[in-house]
Amino acid sequence: MTTITSAENPRFRELLRLQQSGRERRKSGLALLEGVHLVEACHQHRGPPEQLIINEDRRGDAEIAALLAALAPIETVTFSAKLFARLSSVDTPTGILAVIKVPVRNTIPAQPGACVILEDIQDPGNLGSILRSTAAAGLREVYLSKHCADAWSQRVLRAGMGAHFLLDIHDGIDLGELIQRFPGRIIATQLHAQQSIYAADLTGTVGLVFGNEGAGLSRAVLDAARETVTIPMPGSTESLNIAAAVAVCLFERVRQGTIRRQ
Repeated sequence: MTTITSAENPRFRELLRLQQSGRERRKSGLALLEGVHLVEACHQHRGPPEQLIINEDRRGDAEIAALLAALAPIETVTFSAKLFARLSSVDTPTGILAVIKVPVRNTIPAQPGACVILEDIQDPGNLGSILRSTAAAGLREVYLSKHCADAWSQRVLRAGMGAHFLLDIHDGIDLGELIQRFPGRIIATQLHAQQSIYAADLTGTVGLVFGNEGAGLSRAVLDAARETVTIPMPGSTESLNIAAAVAVCLFERVRQGTIRRQ
């Protein structure tokens, strides 16, 4: 297997653009995964990747060798450690990247189901954690406004820990239209709402709506919501991290559903 060492190599330049640019990811319909766990999750739940990229210095690692064998004969490209590090999004590169096709979901389905709705979530780590909690809580659908972070960036993928391949992620959605067409109840979270999340019925076909880390939800979305709730905080902190708030609400829904089934 030939190792690519030149930064002028066309394949390397193409992958670097994919790593650095959300516009390039949208244009090509491709994204980069990093690490054995994410590549295995993709393979298990969505099928094999388009291409594998290997760090020359890690080619002999047992985990990577086993994955290469399992995914053969997928096209594999080897880069020098120096070039691979430029494609990696972590301080200590893992040794394997994969090119995957990004599912195109930029429209509202005819019959949306129970879901998480996100308005302008901009921190990639928060977005990835939210996706992970959503998958863990058993929901399938997530709707992102057009000003959310790119769900298929390497940072979001890493924070999601494979959740992307268990979810239907709809990007660039007009949330006003979604809320208007939603067949169930829309429940929006707001810091100063009167109703506690624990007093609300979160079961059934609900859309749980969460807003930007600093600004919260827009007035238009709040006005469209049928119900607003807050998470009680007896401590003196001003607010919860948005990813933590989403997890609290999702697992209160899980708790309520468990009680109903008993």
